[in-house]
Amino acid sequence: MFSRCHFLRRECVPLLLLLAVPAAYCGEPGEHESREGDEIVAAGQFYHTGTKVVLWMDPGGYDAYRVERRFAPIAQSSWDDTRPHIAFPKTPNRYRMRDDKLTPAQLERVRGGGWDLPTLEETVDQFVLHYDVEGASRGCFETLQDKVDLSVHFMLDLDGTIYQTLDLKEKALHATISNSRSIGVEIANIGSYTNQLGNERFALWYKKDASGRVTITIPAKFGPHPERTPHFTGHPARREPVVGEVHGIQRRQYDYTPQQYEALAKLTATICTIFPKINCDYPREANGKLMTHKLPPDALRSYGGVLGHYHIQTDKEDPGPALQWDYIIDEARRLMKLPSARNVAGETVVAPVKLIVDD
Repeated sequence: MFSRCHFLRRECVPLLLLLAVPAAYCGEPGEHESREGDEIVAAGQFYHTGTKVVLWMDPGGYDAYRVERRFAPIAQSSWDDTRPHIAFPKTPNRYRMRDDKLTPAQLERVRGGGWDLPTLEETVDQFVLHYDVEGASRGCFETLQDKVDLSVHFMLDLDGTIYQTLDLKEKALHATISNSRSIGVEIANIGSYTNQLGNERFALWYKKDASGRVTITIPAKFGPHPERTPHFTGHPARREPVVGEVHGIQRRQYDYTPQQYEALAKLTATICTIFPKINCDYPREANGKLMTHKLPPDALRSYGGVLGHYHIQTDKEDPGPALQWDYIIDEARRLMKLPSARNVAGETVVAPVKLIVDD
């Protein structure tokens, strides 16, 4: 039997041993091998996360390898039918090859898809967190696949479902100068704002009941129950919008859901375990606090770890001021059996950071 483990460890055998010797194969020809439903894919191999994952090859998944528009009428969705009608996408594929750090020999070896995990491990050193501004993963994929020349490896929906759209060997187009070295996740959230537009969007998406509890109300354009969990009702972790600085500007944002936080911590732990160059921590100021602005160019070039889109670009604000960074990093490190990152920053840690959730 294949080795099974909910959480990837270096000593665990991957679920798919694509390069195994014949003696390592087991099972009869045509025998069905089922997945557990929590696996992500890196260089053709499956790794467990301990949380719900829907792959591009699964029913109901989002497949960024396709060249047609996913949500256009089928008779108008092909690449040939798309080009006369919209400015984007400009090319059939919304992703590229990770080629920035490859030697000519490596490039020739992997250009047909022949990535191995060691080569990928040497190439990838950043995990970039975004909010999708669409508010639901269905809308996020519609924008990426049908309207623009962009892509992302993961989408994290309101109910905590993770969608993987591409093998991690691919260069998704989500973070400009960091694309070749990074993995990206778009977290369903309508974003952070400084103006009246934010008030209008908040009023559309978030409704308070008599007790003051906030419910996420997904607009009708997404159809009934676009989330994977039947009849899911989402609530931001905190009742009131969170106010905080990004690039020195005060912004307001409703928090992510507890389900998203739990799934993101597990995904972060998995990514940081598979890719040893991704340090499980966020960019910090000299005093150990979260950096809320773009990394200086030299620091960005040398940075390997978890970071926000705003750490890469001055024109981006995601994942916004609401994200509870310390919970994500502390919980991910706990799953990895590592000490709190706040120890690394020189702080005395009495207990792990808990997720702030308003009842």
